[in-house]
Amino acid sequence: MIEVPEELVARQTALNGERGREFVAVLPVLAERFLEEWGLRRDGAAMCGMCALVLPVVREADGRRAALKLQAVDEETVGEPVALRAWGVAGAGAVTLLEYDVVSGAMLLERLDEGRSLAGVPDAREAVRVLAASLARLVAVPAPVGMRRLGDMVARMLQAAPGAAGSLVDESERRLVLDCAAAVREVAGEPGDRLLHWDLHHDNVLAGRAEEGRAGEWVPLDPKPLAGDPGFELFPALGNRFDASEVLWRFDLLTGVLGLDRERARAWTLGRVLQNALWGIGRGESRLPADHGEIARRLLGRM
Repeated sequence: MIEVPEELVARQTALNGERGREFVAVLPVLAERFLEEWGLRRDGAAMCGMCALVLPVVREADGRRAALKLQAVDEETVGEPVALRAWGVAGAGAVTLLEYDVVSGAMLLERLDEGRSLAGVPDAREAVRVLAASLARLVAVPAPVGMRRLGDMVARMLQAAPGAAGSLVDESERRLVLDCAAAVREVAGEPGDRLLHWDLHHDNVLAGRAEEGRAGEWVPLDPKPLAGDPGFELFPALGNRFDASEVLWRFDLLTGVLGLDRERARAWTLGRVLQNALWGIGRGESRLPADHGEIARRLLGRM
């Protein structure tokens, strides 16, 4: 029987309460089902991220090493296999989807080198360059029909912003959140139609394996996809290994490589600050994370 890592149990309980505990409880049975249905045998210890159980496996039919990923189907995850297929057809470089079960959300993915992520690259600027190149390939693909839309998310964010800002204890942070909302409001009428990853940070880019023909490649995985403007993609690259003095350099690099209008990208990046602020306030937080405030201030020219 599969043993679910304790950290996944804790995360699911903290994030989703009883629903999370129910999901974790069925994971061993779900894993055994797809090991049998897809002809897989285990090939290493169970791993996990924030919300998924991942089992290294070997496909019995051809000996191909792969990864069985099990996660709850929700608004953020339901589009993952659709996005991976679209990127695969376009040759955009994302992890390859081998199998998918639409009801459970189970996926069989190309095996990557889980021991080598972009977080381990010593040169932070080189890591940002890799992210920029990956994003440029991903956002070149139009979003498939039915993908969740940035425009819908923004409408809810703008409606919630005035009331939520009042929950912050610091007056300058309240103004900052409202200024972020004002910036987003200027571009909200054109939310875009590109296929966005949304969560492309250093730990979501792993080294490819030579046996997959990916030697020397950095491969994006674990998207929370949506249809929208590529400027909404930049925030994780600004916050990873945060360095206030590097914010504008990173922003200029990203907008240049992706070929984005700098002012629109600035507005959409402030939209990510707003989104994260609203989530934090919804959890009862009364201050902005220091790096979020710093990124917003630098993009607003307040330093």
